[in-house]
Amino acid sequence: MKILIISQYFWPEAFRINELAANLVERGNHVTVLAGIPNYPDGQFFKDYSVFKPFKETYKGIKIIRSPLISRGASKGIRLVLNYLSFAFFATLTGLLFCREKYDVILVYQPSPVTVGIPAVIMRMLKKIPVLFWVQDLWPESLSATGAIKNAVILRAIAHMVKWIYRHCDLILIPSRAFKPQIERFGVNPAKIVYLPNSAEQIYQPVKLSGDAPEIKLMPNGGFKVMFAGNIGAAQDFETILSAAEKLKYSNKIIHWLVLGDGRMRPWVEAEVKRREIQNCFHLLGKFPVERMANFFSLADVMLVTLKNSPIFSMTIPAKVQSYLACAKPVISAVGGEGNAVIEEAQAGIACPPEDADALAQAVLKMYEMRESERQQLGTNGRNYFMANFDSVHLINKLETLMNEIPI
Repeated sequence: MKILIISQYFWPEAFRINELAANLVERGNHVTVLAGIPNYPDGQFFKDYSVFKPFKETYKGIKIIRSPLISRGASKGIRLVLNYLSFAFFATLTGLLFCREKYDVILVYQPSPVTVGIPAVIMRMLKKIPVLFWVQDLWPESLSATGAIKNAVILRAIAHMVKWIYRHCDLILIPSRAFKPQIERFGVNPAKIVYLPNSAEQIYQPVKLSGDAPEIKLMPNGGFKVMFAGNIGAAQDFETILSAAEKLKYSNKIIHWLVLGDGRMRPWVEAEVKRREIQNCFHLLGKFPVERMANFFSLADVMLVTLKNSPIFSMTIPAKVQSYLACAKPVISAVGGEGNAVIEEAQAGIACPPEDADALAQAVLKMYEMRESERQQLGTNGRNYFMANFDSVHLINKLETLMNEIPI
């Protein structure tokens, strides 16, 4: 098949669509990606990139066409809005002018923003190419839940745009079954909504490091290691993580909290670590290439996933959950709803309510007090669950079937 993928983010930015596109090529498909200039998450264009160059690239057999955009900057306010709108505008023009092959299907990858769907819908209208829209983030709900937008008029306007995009797509793919009623409320035919969960890159495997591995040198000596990996943002509820860490600093247990990643809330977290006087147990390790994540995970006693207490977040299975499970690590989940349900169903760890520092602290203590063999069994359970439910080969098979079944 000839497949056009539209994603605001693509290699060298670290998103799961990168490996999916490469896997589609390995299966004999011809894949073109229409993407923006790489600038996520730091907000500045990556080295060797600028507004207009390079315009075309190749990555693992994938043809990449870059659309100009305004970089994210500090990822807030009007600059972020301009980033979203500029990609939608320029990608529409770039797609119509330079994506001129006879594609069989368009696949839209939508973590955020939903405006990535605009170029696809325009191309569908003018070129009669069917569109699969893979929702990763529900708009406008996620905007109001994080406090990014509070104005009711603006939220209603965004909802009308979302409705227009959804209703002009041929299939809506959802990574969580709880998304379905949220999509249906926009008047989408339920038959057009298909469950397609996320997987994890092949690099996420159980790992045993040698003693001279560089990741080991970054770890604190001894103690019990609770590791969080991902964005340091408002949605991830670091207030609760910090409060739980502060509570446990008074226990006689040596518990270290390790954070892999970066984000706009990092300066606030750094200030809070000092204010709460938890520098000895709370460690912000920074951002590392995705290729090193499994190495870091192997050094943790338990992995942590958290989200704010919100109806929209309770419908979400954070992508890091699949990564943790794939690496056979026990998990503490404080996300509510679907995310907690996966951990409980997999028997892969402990689920506790979101935004409850006492419950999170107790979950960490309970995991700490388990025998090592018990934690290993939780990790094994999670790995087995991942292979049965989120294995990439099964999911790509399903995606290709969906693509082939859409009337051309």
